[in-house]
Order: sequence, then structure tokens, then C-alpha cells
Amino acid sequence: MVRGTSRRPAGLEAIEAVCGEAATADPDRLGTVLPALAGVSVACWLMGSATGPPELVGALHGARLQSLLVKLVDTQVRGLVYEAAGTVPAEVLAEGGVAVRRAAATYRMPVSVVEQSPQPRDLWRAAMLAAVDEVLAA
Repeated sequence: MVRGTSRRPAGLEAIEAVCGEAATADPDRLGTVLPALAGVSVACWLMGSATGPPELVGALHGARLQSLLVKLVDTQVRGLVYEAAGTVPAEVLAEGGVAVRRAAATYRMPVSVVEQSPQPRDLWRAAMLAAVDEVLAA
């Protein structure tokens, strides 16, 4: 099963249409994200095309991501897939990739950093599915 999160009702409807289970969560407030991880084996941080003020988008790939990685250690989540491609500036995505790889080394957490562009969508989807399989197999 796949569970997706969104902060907006329209996002929830889109998630339900694709994967069946949607939960309201705001990545700027990790307290809303953590309950959605109940029963999740692999968390996917798919923020490569996040929009908003640059400082908030930067935090999603910096401070927020780093905080999430620390919190994942005390959950049943086995690993993380990080989207390192999209419309967010490359240097911001690179910072997120460094944080994810550091967490992998520090916490012995399986991770995958996916650099596949979101377009074309079928190649992106295949890369994400392969990354989840890789994390589960670790």
C-alpha cells in the first residue's frame, strides 16, 4: 500500500485517485508528517519540485529534512527515498542529497537518492519504484 500526503484538499483528491490512501500533512510542520508514517516501511521525500518562498523550499531540503531523518530513527520506517531532481535549484537538491547520505552513514539507514528528472513521468515513476525496492532490499 502507498500513502501520500498533501497540505491541500485538491492534493488529497489527486493522491486518492492514484494510490488510494491520502493524509493531510505539512512538511513545514513535521508533527503533522510523523503520524502519517504509522505502518510505513519506506518514506519518500518527494520535494524536488516544491514551490514557495526560497527560504521555505530550502528548509524542506535542509533543516526540515535533517530533522525528519533524525526522527525516523525512532520509528518503524526502514529507510528513505529522496527526490534530488526537479524545479528546485540544483544546489538546494544537492544539499538534501548530502543530508540523506550523511544520515545513511550515521544511522545505518538504507536510503536512495534519485536524480531522475520528473519528466518524462514514466521514467521518473520507474526510478522511484526501483529506489523503494532498493531500500526495502537493504
